[in-house]
Amino acid sequence: MQTATLHRNIIQRLFGICATKQPSDEECWTFQGKRVIVDLARAPELGSHNGAIRLEKEKGLPERVIVIHGNDRTYHAFSNRCSHAGRRLDPVPGVQQVQCCSIGKSTFDYGGKRLSGSAKGPVNTHTVTLEDGKLIIELKE
Repeated sequence: MQTATLHRNIIQRLFGICATKQPSDEECWTFQGKRVIVDLARAPELGSHNGAIRLEKEKGLPERVIVIHGNDRTYHAFSNRCSHAGRRLDPVPGVQQVQCCSIGKSTFDYGGKRLSGSAKGPVNTHTVTLEDGKLIIELKE
């Protein structure tokens, strides 16, 4: 399987600097129990395919999460931690994949399965449903 790559310079890769930004409106999401709720009306970054936001460990969120509006026209959520060295993930434009932002470029499909790179296993995915303009992300234990 051919894997598209993100164009990142060596310094960005060495330091694990990801391309995906936090939402422009920090109030677009909340964390309640084991659910992340994202108000799509307040998250313009998710308005187009391959759009993504990263949610950091704040507001009680127990782990970093990346939310992607996939080019398959559905939404996906992943634990934002590569299974190799814990670096953040970015969506890969044009294909249904995410890639580690480190020098190893580990790549995973939308199901979390490792496709290439130095990671030895999958990345965790979370169930996403759309209800009344809001994404409901169910975090796994």
